[in-house]
Amino acid sequence: MDPKMNGVAVVTGAGGVGIGNATAKAFVKAGCSRIAITDIQAESLNTTAQQLREINPSVEILQQAFDVSNPTSVEAFFNEIKAKFGRIDYAINCAGIIGQACTSSELSLDEFDKINSVNYRGVFLCSKKELEIMKEQDYATEGHRRQRGSIVNIASQLGLVGRADAPAYCASKSAVIGLTRCDAIDHSKYGIRINALCPGIVATPLCIRPDAPADDPYAHLKPEIEASPMKRMGQPDEIADICVFLSSEKASFVQGAAWVADGGYIIA
Repeated sequence: MDPKMNGVAVVTGAGGVGIGNATAKAFVKAGCSRIAITDIQAESLNTTAQQLREINPSVEILQQAFDVSNPTSVEAFFNEIKAKFGRIDYAINCAGIIGQACTSSELSLDEFDKINSVNYRGVFLCSKKELEIMKEQDYATEGHRRQRGSIVNIASQLGLVGRADAPAYCASKSAVIGLTRCDAIDHSKYGIRINALCPGIVATPLCIRPDAPADDPYAHLKPEIEASPMKRMGQPDEIADICVFLSSEKASFVQGAAWVADGGYIIA
């Protein structure tokens, strides 16, 4: 039986056609009728909101476009969530960027700071507010599966293994995994579960380089794709379904995990 998600969901990085967008839609399809979404691009966020209403015309949506590395904007967003919905049951911190392909010796400090500001600082700022709200709210479920809330931080398989020309990205995702594990230890006593999800290569615009050929935008990733046992890219909806599962009661004993969904790449 599919999990029934009756609570309030928050999804960052929900614009566009990537994992965040797919995750927001997956929650609404699973029964979530109250959802807060954010992205840095207002137009793409509007598109996501429209898609959610097509799934459920009565869904309540709170949407704000802002940079998740900005603490003032993050504070305002979560204050509005608490005022409108009163609680957060499921939070998916999905906003992220890859940055320029280069080595550490070629990487500028500005580019390093840009990548870490979104990928690590952004997750920290959002999860901090999510935890503050969740700690104060009542349990949503009782018994041995009881929880006040669940947080899924989107990391990457590259938070567990290295890759050429991606030092800042790999480091930022490793940091997300480390933060997740520490938060899981510290907040388990409050009935809050915090896990990291580590996708492999997923067919999203994030994986397309600016100079990629239009007829084969993922050509530069073919060696990595072929190296995985499944020999294909993942799709956004596959990652979204894992987000819903990890947030649900069905994952009630999963805590502090770095859940890998990469077609077997890191075991090959």
